[in-house]
Amino acid sequence: MDSKKTSNVFTPLTGGVFHFNCHRDIPCFNKCCAKLRLILTPYDIVRMRKRLDISSGEFLEQYTETLLREHPRFPMVKLKMLDDEGQRCPFVTAEGCSIYEDRPGACRLYPIGRASTLVQGEQDTKEQYFVIRENHCEGFKEEKVWTLEEWVSHEGLGSYMEMNDRWLAILNSPKSLGPKEYLAKKHQMFFMASYDIDRFRKFVFESRFFSLFEITPEKKQELVSNDEALLIFAFEWLKFSLFGEKTLTPIS
Repeated sequence: MDSKKTSNVFTPLTGGVFHFNCHRDIPCFNKCCAKLRLILTPYDIVRMRKRLDISSGEFLEQYTETLLREHPRFPMVKLKMLDDEGQRCPFVTAEGCSIYEDRPGACRLYPIGRASTLVQGEQDTKEQYFVIRENHCEGFKEEKVWTLEEWVSHEGLGSYMEMNDRWLAILNSPKSLGPKEYLAKKHQMFFMASYDIDRFRKFVFESRFFSLFEITPEKKQELVSNDEALLIFAFEWLKFSLFGEKTLTPIS
């Protein structure tokens, strides 16, 4: 996409309000659910694989592709479109999204985009929002008016933003990954802890992990079945194992 087209599609969210509505009777319904380059976050995968009642490994194999050049340091995962003429999302139907309640965060936020960064030494995420005005979208002609706060609440984005910002702290960390001879192993650890939550749970519970780190019995019990808690724990483990941050306490 050239810079002129990009500037026309992505426009600043001025005034904090926008006109938009999407429903089954709108002519463009479902057109935005095809030919997507949709990068999935760890929390997206946790929600989607649970909705489909399959393991995280099965989800990764069936529905994703791994990208090695999307990020300068870490592998990314994108949703795999159907191999048909329309290259549709595998979860779109004539009635809409079949996993709507657990759809990815980027789908929830659309037609709003969010650019977020973490400044070293500051705890809060810096945010910038913009409107994605694609030519095919008729939703902007609807009378419904939203504030940004109303849209975020209506689309259930709170937990997505919270979890994604935790992951963002790892992606954007300025800290070194260490010597080159350890990079392959660290990339494997990043992939497992970020995307394959079931394999990470096995890593924690079927290795010497609990004999090496101080983990309370209450925390162990929580990690058994609570995927969200395990994902937060995985992020803390990544900070420890990738960058040497003191997020876990070794047993002395």
